[in-house]
Amino acid sequence: MTDQPHQTPDDDTDRQPAAAPTNTTVRRRPRWYCGIDWSEGLNDVTIIDRDGNLVARTKIPTNPAGVQQLLTLLGSLSRSHSHSRRHVPIAIETNRGLLVAALRQRGQPIYQIPPSMVAAERRRIAPAPKKSDPADSKLLASILATSWVWLRPLPEHSPDCAAISVLSHAQLSAQRHRQRLQQRLRSLLQQAHPAAVTAWTHLDHGLCRPEARAVLAAGPTAATAQRLTQHRLSKILAAAGRTRLIDTEAYRLRDHFAEPVLRVPAAVEQALSVEIRTVVAQFDQACSSSDHLVDELIARFEEHPDAKTFLSFPGCGPLTGARLLAQIGDDPSRFRTAVGLCAYAGLAPLTWESGSSRIVAHRRICNRTLKEVCHRWAFSALTKSPGAYRLYQHRRAGGDTYAGALRRVARRLLSGLHHCLAHGELYDEHRAFRHPPQTGETGRRQPGYL
Repeated sequence: MTDQPHQTPDDDTDRQPAAAPTNTTVRRRPRWYCGIDWSEGLNDVTIIDRDGNLVARTKIPTNPAGVQQLLTLLGSLSRSHSHSRRHVPIAIETNRGLLVAALRQRGQPIYQIPPSMVAAERRRIAPAPKKSDPADSKLLASILATSWVWLRPLPEHSPDCAAISVLSHAQLSAQRHRQRLQQRLRSLLQQAHPAAVTAWTHLDHGLCRPEARAVLAAGPTAATAQRLTQHRLSKILAAAGRTRLIDTEAYRLRDHFAEPVLRVPAAVEQALSVEIRTVVAQFDQACSSSDHLVDELIARFEEHPDAKTFLSFPGCGPLTGARLLAQIGDDPSRFRTAVGLCAYAGLAPLTWESGSSRIVAHRRICNRTLKEVCHRWAFSALTKSPGAYRLYQHRRAGGDTYAGALRRVARRLLSGLHHCLAHGELYDEHRAFRHPPQTGETGRRQPGYL
């Protein structure tokens, strides 16, 4: 009789480890495992059984015919009517790309194995490790077979959430590019136009302001800026979008640029003006691209069904909510508990115990982007939520550092967000911070969403 995967009980059926949450579903161990070493052209595919024996090996192209070839191979592993290609999990080193997207659209379970884990396993099994694409595909399948009980498939996010994630990553990349150009521009201005470095420091966004970029394009050096008249500056400010106190600002800039500063030789200054104008043009494009991506990201986020829940939290605006949604996703089964979500964000402490030694340390291996977003979210919530401010002050009085106290606030907010998303509720200040800490309390854990 043909062995039926997922139905025939056997002695080597894996169960959840003792440390795993009790509400997780016990998963039966698959009979076959597939590993794919992906590339831009041909992808090496290896299928092994639960004992590590080679079952099949092939190469597939990254096109519809290659995907169909792989699915046909997975479905033909057994002639049993109970067998399905979806019973064969696939291990791959990436969670993006056309191949992964096509397999996920077909309902195939995908497990991402980090490249660092593959490299460590390669060194462990061979004193003198060597690398080849067929060997790596088999190694991926072997890692999935031995560590399957500890791994989880890629979450099933909705297409709207996936689009928000793409826009969020693009906006963060554009923002970092803009920051690098701003630092380069400031370094050049220190040499050729020192007055411009401090001309807009008292205003929001500084050199990123459209009027600042327009003035620098017209007067990139100290010599050219001193030749700008009040009338010319007024026209530049108006064209850049300024609507209030245009003449006052023009007089201020004229007087500021007229102050004596150190100058480089004229030939060097002229050469620097060419470079500064080039950087200003790139900086202006980077600022426009970042602003456009922010508008698109917010528009997509406000159309998502969970947007109302995110925006109900204090200190969580549309941009912060979009970034949170992009990192957390909208798969309700991804994080079964609030503690798991906080650990993913680096907000839950990490405990090391051995014998009589016990150390509670800050968790550093986490989603760093989500951790940074939560840090900014908690900082903004201090002025919007009385409970968050009380908790922050209580932790600071108890000896926590600024970052440590802010992590406590972020953890409480993120736990509340997990609860509200799971139950379809909006933020409740009295439930999130139900009992304010009293003098002398340890404040280790207050009743609330946790």
